[in-house]
Amino acid sequence: MNRLCMLAVTTALALLPQMATAAEKTLTVGVSDALSGGGAVYGEPQRRAINLAIEQINAGGGVNVGEDTYTLETIEYDDKADPTEATNVARKLIDRDGVKFLMGYCCSASTGAVASIIGREDVIMLVGTAGARAITAAGNDNVFRTRPPGDYSGAAAGRFIASKGVKRLGVLATRDVALFTQYRDALIEAFEAEGGEVVALETFGGQDRDMTAQLTKLRGLEPDGYFISGYVEQVAFAYRQAYELGITAPRYGFSGGSAEQFLSVASSEALEGVWDLIAIEFNADALGDTAKAYAKAYEERWDAYPTPNSAFAYDQVYVLRDALEAAGTVELDDVKKALRNLAVPEETVLEYLPVDGKMFDPKGQAYISNGAFQFHNDKWDFVTKLPSDSAAYSAYFQTITK
Repeated sequence: MNRLCMLAVTTALALLPQMATAAEKTLTVGVSDALSGGGAVYGEPQRRAINLAIEQINAGGGVNVGEDTYTLETIEYDDKADPTEATNVARKLIDRDGVKFLMGYCCSASTGAVASIIGREDVIMLVGTAGARAITAAGNDNVFRTRPPGDYSGAAAGRFIASKGVKRLGVLATRDVALFTQYRDALIEAFEAEGGEVVALETFGGQDRDMTAQLTKLRGLEPDGYFISGYVEQVAFAYRQAYELGITAPRYGFSGGSAEQFLSVASSEALEGVWDLIAIEFNADALGDTAKAYAKAYEERWDAYPTPNSAFAYDQVYVLRDALEAAGTVELDDVKKALRNLAVPEETVLEYLPVDGKMFDPKGQAYISNGAFQFHNDKWDFVTKLPSDSAAYSAYFQTITK
């Protein structure tokens, strides 16, 4: 009897390492984002959102992949929103760290540089905020993005501005970021198709903070509306300077920054009444209960309210979880197939518009609703949705490569 008991104990102990190994499997996700410099206003919130989602998934028991259960962890690097640095980070994650799933990517120039080489790599790239069209238009089968391209929203914005009675539009926009230039060009085309006139197009560079000269020139042409686009800090400076110049005509924009980010540069008076015409990023009032729960969890975890772009990255973590569970394996070909057939995960915050019932279209691109937001009393108020036809845009998107 003693020998039998000892044999039973020995057998149980021998099995423990195997059982522990199965229970403690870890899947590492590489995070590359702008964590310093000007792009950090987008990149740091994305990093936080990714970590929040991972903590929630791990606390809920992890990811069930076939017979195994995985916990998620991250390796994180600052790509500084710089194309060269982002490419170096990708090489480090792939070659040194052996990561198979890349996530983050807030800025178009740096993300575009990585996307241009990633099709040759044995990895999956999940893109958050970066909106330049070429990132997914190239058609790499291992790239999936939650944010729609800039021109998808720009055309809707142009029609909206015309519907507000603007006839002569002055445009001030960054000249060297694909997301903004593609949005701007689509906006101008749609606005002119509605009978509007663009009186002038003025531009500024990526490091510019003083747009007084351009605004003065536009003011002299007496437009009855202004459109201003670029990264949040630059747009906030432009609104402040427009206010200082006594410009009172309606101001429309495209930047996607939070109220706190704008108010760190411009006063309430300078911002009152300005519009942001964007794909409906995170906004609890516009998106409902799931978004409100996300806002509460984010604020409790990070002691800050989530920025509008943060949910793109948060949603990608749940996209990865559902794809792994549907694939039943971590083998990349199977996970890619699962991603291409994925329904919108229940926990996602943003309002996705599936194409043929799937979250991602054949080029790995997802779509969300477009909306108009207006700044009132120190916050962005959701005003209305803009017409958004994901199927029609996706059909067009399949015909282009850049």
